[in-house]
Amino acid sequence: MKLISFLIARLGKAFFVILGVVVFNFLLIRLAPGDPAAIMAGEAASSDPAYLAQLREQFGFDQPLWMQLWLYVKGILQLDLGFSFRNNLPVLDLIAERLPATLLLMALAFVFSLLVGGMLGVFAARSRYTNRHTWLDSLIMSVSLIFYATPLFWLSLLMVILFSVTLGWLPAFGMESVGTGLTGWNRVADISAHLVLPVVSLGCFFMAVYARLARASMLEVMGMDFIKTARAKGVPAGQVIHRHVMRNAMLPVVTFAGIQLGQMAGGAVLAETVFGWPGIGRLMFDALMQRDYQLLLGVFLVTSTMVVLFNLITDLVYRLVDPRIELGA
Repeated sequence: MKLISFLIARLGKAFFVILGVVVFNFLLIRLAPGDPAAIMAGEAASSDPAYLAQLREQFGFDQPLWMQLWLYVKGILQLDLGFSFRNNLPVLDLIAERLPATLLLMALAFVFSLLVGGMLGVFAARSRYTNRHTWLDSLIMSVSLIFYATPLFWLSLLMVILFSVTLGWLPAFGMESVGTGLTGWNRVADISAHLVLPVVSLGCFFMAVYARLARASMLEVMGMDFIKTARAKGVPAGQVIHRHVMRNAMLPVVTFAGIQLGQMAGGAVLAETVFGWPGIGRLMFDALMQRDYQLLLGVFLVTSTMVVLFNLITDLVYRLVDPRIELGA
């Protein structure tokens, strides 16, 4: 019952958060320069004022701002995100087509960054705690700092030049090879090869964050009294780290991972643009360049909803990591 009450309360708050994001994004987009009707008329090679007025009436741009906002919110409540004039398709269909590719990229990049970063942080903290191989701690922290300070787009371009253009090991662009007609496991292997570069480039920044955070958190727990007591009783260092330190040190990592998972959607825009990955990040970039306001608002809504859901999942994972934490506390 406590879990159900917690979920109902959080979902109620999430509804108002998403509603506020919808209103803010709508007003922000309307302040942007550029007239979508004029762009559509220009693509049709027409400057006829009557045709321009017809386009504004067709897509509702002639309505007052408050009426446009009301119609947009009303459509969202009916699961209607509007119509993309550029692609001549409903926005919901376009996002549903691209969303699986983005979720696949984000999930693999998240798992890669969390596992690799967590393990590096544990190795660094353990080498510092046992005063053995302290050079490993310095090396891991130095590499993490380099990845943290490196811009995502620059790292992505370097990886394309090195592993695709120079060495020819991995494909640089797209989600799968065009025109090969692969099926079954051959297609899975082809998509996996296309995933390597975008996943690693997107995950390296977050991997560096998790490595430094895990190391700092573990060293803090290692200095606590109950760890000193366990060591004074003769418990081996490896057993202390695995049984006592890691579980207590993972809470800050889980907290930050939930926040960074939402931010990873923003990083996916750059990764998808550089590598030509057919996800909603690339869709959002194209919509911005084309002044496709309805599609842009739809992508904003979906990504905002994803961030809210990721934060809710993080709160639930807390209970699994540390049973002493009560929901809603």
